[in-house]
This record gives sequence, C-alpha cells and structure tokens, in this order.
Amino acid sequence: MKIIIVGGGQVGSYLATLLQNNANDITIIENRNKKFDLVKQEQPKARIVMGNGSDPKVLELAGIDDADVVAAVTGEDETNLVVSTLARMEYGVGRVVARVNNPKNAWLYTPQMGVDIALNQAELIARLVQEEVSIGDMITLMEIDRGNFTVVEKVVKDGLKVIGMKVGELNDNMPADSLVAVIIRDGKIIDPTVDKVMMAGDKVIIVCQTDLVDELSYELDK
Repeated sequence: MKIIIVGGGQVGSYLATLLQNNANDITIIENRNKKFDLVKQEQPKARIVMGNGSDPKVLELAGIDDADVVAAVTGEDETNLVVSTLARMEYGVGRVVARVNNPKNAWLYTPQMGVDIALNQAELIARLVQEEVSIGDMITLMEIDRGNFTVVEKVVKDGLKVIGMKVGELNDNMPADSLVAVIIRDGKIIDPTVDKVMMAGDKVIIVCQTDLVDELSYELDK
C-alpha cells in the first residue's frame, strides 16, 4: 500500500515506523530544513520529500496520483485540512486521515473537507472515559465503514445467560446488524459457526452498528 505522510515531526515519523512494519511504501513530506535532515536519519527506508504538503506540486512530486492513503499529521490544522481537501477532491485518494491539533477545530474535519478519519486526542480520551462508564468490561477495538460499525470484544464471565447459548441464538438475541465474528478460547481462534456453544472465559469479537453498542452491552450483561 502506498502511503503519503504529510508532516515529519514526532507523530509523522513514529507513524511511518509503525506502517513500515507492514511493508508499506512510505513517503514523508516535510518543509522544515532541520526536521527534514532528522527524518532522513530516522526513516532510512522511507522516501522523504522536501516541501509544503499543501502545495499540489509537492504532493505530485510525492506521488499522490497513485497514493492509496494520505495522512495529514502536521502541527497546523489549516495545513492538514488543505492537504485533506486536495487529496480527496483533486487527486481522488481513497482514504484520508487527518490530525486534529486544536479540539475546537474538530468540527471542520468532515467528509466534505475530504477527511475520512479525524484523529482528535481529546475526543479519543473522552470516548475511553465514557466507555468505561457506559459499557463496562466490553472493549471497543475499532470503528469501520467510516464509523457506522464498531468492533468490540466481550469476555464471557461466569453467570451470564450467554453461557451454553449457541452462536446462532446469540446472534438472534443481539441488536439488528450485530454479528459474532470471532471467538477466542484458551488462546485459540474458534470459528463462530451457528452451532458453536458459548463457554465461560470466551472472548467474543462482535461487529455491531455503532449507535447500538450500548444496547449490545446491555443484552450481553444479562
């Protein structure tokens, strides 16, 4: 996968390190001379392009015409939004991720501005706090389909009604458009066919409509 990271600061450089572990083709755009030299040292496997990521000529030099993902992670919200809009509207990049620096600007990071995923630290922390309060020991792993669905993990504890229930029955008892995707039992992945029986200690990975996660938690905790 070809990924362009705009911003070679601590966030951008560390992101490149994580993504390179999966053998991705990484290009980093950085416009500060001192930081440019540092990024070249830190990221010898990445291609480093000098310039302003909000400049179309620089984006084209970085190969945006055939990029799969653009991540705008500079320390300036204005730059990240311009990069996002250009990536989506001008170059048709399939996935655009942008960093929110000032939480007050988060409302600007919308699909209309070209942003698929806005990384807002304040919002993420708030969600974690809220999840601890509202859904107890059910863990949110990730959101998919632009936030329409959420992947959660639930540990089946002693005393829950789902113990002894077949996966097919569990699917029928969960909110609409919820589905057991994987069961992890004793460190091994169990294929969740409809006749598999739930056991205490199972970790159940479930895909659910995001707005029904609280209802799902309520049903599983009975």
